[in-house]
Amino acid sequence: MIDILKELILDFQEIDLQTGVPRRVLISLVSGKATVCIGVRRSGKSTFMFQLMKKLQEAGVSRQNILYLNFFDDRLHNLQYDSLGVILEAYFLLYPEKKNTEKVYCFFDEIQVIPGWEPFVDRLLRMEKCEVYITGSSARMLSREIATQMRGRALSWEMFPFSFREFLDYKGIESDDPHSSKKRLTIQKSFDDYWVTGGFPEVAGLSRMLRIKTHQEYFNAMLFRDIVERHDISHPKAVADLAHWLVDNIGSLYSINNLTGYLKSLGHKAPKYAVSDYLEWFEDAYVLFTVRIFDASLARANTNPKKIYCVDHALVTSISSGILLNSGHLLENLVFTALRRVTPDIFYYKTKTGREVDFITVRQGSLSRMLVQVCESMADQQTRKREITALSEAMVELKLSHGTIVTRNEEGEILIDSGKIEVVPAWRFLLNMPDIAFSLDNSPVSME
Repeated sequence: MIDILKELILDFQEIDLQTGVPRRVLISLVSGKATVCIGVRRSGKSTFMFQLMKKLQEAGVSRQNILYLNFFDDRLHNLQYDSLGVILEAYFLLYPEKKNTEKVYCFFDEIQVIPGWEPFVDRLLRMEKCEVYITGSSARMLSREIATQMRGRALSWEMFPFSFREFLDYKGIESDDPHSSKKRLTIQKSFDDYWVTGGFPEVAGLSRMLRIKTHQEYFNAMLFRDIVERHDISHPKAVADLAHWLVDNIGSLYSINNLTGYLKSLGHKAPKYAVSDYLEWFEDAYVLFTVRIFDASLARANTNPKKIYCVDHALVTSISSGILLNSGHLLENLVFTALRRVTPDIFYYKTKTGREVDFITVRQGSLSRMLVQVCESMADQQTRKREITALSEAMVELKLSHGTIVTRNEEGEILIDSGKIEVVPAWRFLLNMPDIAFSLDNSPVSME
């Protein structure tokens, strides 16, 4: 095994790093803690590691001081937790002069496939002169597991597919000042592309058929590798059927009772507690997200119907049967993912008269509490009145002077007694989102 490890270490040090598009996230390092990047599969976590390595090299760190291993490599299949120490043994056999004298930067991709990896990383941080960076498919490496098993020696950060601003970076389009008419038109055209392709880095630029096929492969891997296999689910068809129903009903309300009844109608014997577990595991894998009603009572929030959203709106179009899905639901999903990149604390709001506002975010860091309504078009006067009334009632009840309606193309300002409602097209809303991200420990992180 030592010879294999030495070969892998040396091979990686000789290849050119494929760094892709720089991601707009700046990870703040904390001495003595591992930096862990968690997110949905294929969102660009490994490429982000290569970007960090490139920055280290540009800062003067020798490539020999960078140790990288991808634990999905078949040659590491027999590496067991009780022999992880051979990794450092192999490295210091190659570079004995660095032992205890030079800092070694350890990058471990998908290390969670090795049972009991946490004590090894914990020992690296305590006993060796190392900085440790880890990525993991979220369903195998969740923040609460790391916090428990590594005794506080890790900080976890989320990685999502491309935001719209990152998509513009990919296309080489400057997004900082979209006020000139030419630049605005260019950005609007790019938004049309983003609307179709979504944020997964690999699908950008693919043909429609290849994009759909790739998305479907992603979704199947998320379900079966990150959920069914991880949790040893004995009825995978029930999980798949539930996931597809939820994708077909993006932006809609659901309850555990109606989901359980649906699975029963298909012949699945899934009790309520199992359905509840499936929903939690979907979210753990960053595939599907539940949004609860905004209520001071956690019990009421949990008993009220909830809404469901997906990690990527274009993934929805590739997976959905299309029977119930419409572009309004997709726009709502797009707004949700933009908010979710900034904060996990997102709810929907119901006024005292029963009118619904799609999203309210809880104040966190520099992000103020936001009320956001999503409406594809306000051209119809009845629709316009309904959306404005719901938002204005919520503003009064929550004592907020500002609300936002996100549309596909319309923009303007509406003055009401309680303040101002800003109507913004989706592309501008996405660019107006604050460049702030949060670690899973709720620490604010500046984004580049």
